[in-house]
Amino acid sequence: RSGLKRFVHVSTDEVYGSIAEGSWDEQRPLEPNSPYSASKAGSDLLARSYFRTHGLNVSITRCSNNYGPYHFPEKVIPLFVTNLIDDKHVPLYGEGNNIRDWLHVDDHTRGIAMVLTRGRAGEIYNIGGGTELTNKELTQLLLDATGKDWSYVDRVTDRLGHDLRYSVDISKIRAELGYEPLVPFEQGLADVVQWYRDNRAWWEPLKVRAAL
Repeated sequence: RSGLKRFVHVSTDEVYGSIAEGSWDEQRPLEPNSPYSASKAGSDLLARSYFRTHGLNVSITRCSNNYGPYHFPEKVIPLFVTNLIDDKHVPLYGEGNNIRDWLHVDDHTRGIAMVLTRGRAGEIYNIGGGTELTNKELTQLLLDATGKDWSYVDRVTDRLGHDLRYSVDISKIRAELGYEPLVPFEQGLADVVQWYRDNRAWWEPLKVRAAL
């Protein structure tokens, strides 16, 4: 605790597990279904334990899927964009029916800043973007944005532990801190596609290194 005035632990909606309908609020018990989400849930509990036990001024945020510039090219949106603009194929897991809520990184960081400056110690705040899409719908948008068609899409076996749907309720951060997602998804996605077109010098070495 020495010298540490404030701590925000950034987590993920994956800790709640899959939800068929509606949205998880912060009171939802944790049900992670993959080793990654289990590790994130464990770190959430550890962070909160320091508040409970030692009085550390810590808050936890749980976000939906991020997108934006400087996104590592192994992730779905930058992977698809960088492959498609180079006339390469992209993988679509399973039937493409998995649903994710997309959150622009600018909205995410703004939400984190709100929690940092005005959030209550020991509390959890969901941060979402309000744009739910199936992976198939997202693929269509990315094909349209890069001028490609479905012949560039390869169907591949679904990933193990691939939850069907994530959705978080942002009522708490909206009511307490005034958060709202501000970046419209269509505009944000168009900006991202253009960013990767303009910044090959940043992402191309990362893809080469990852392929080694």
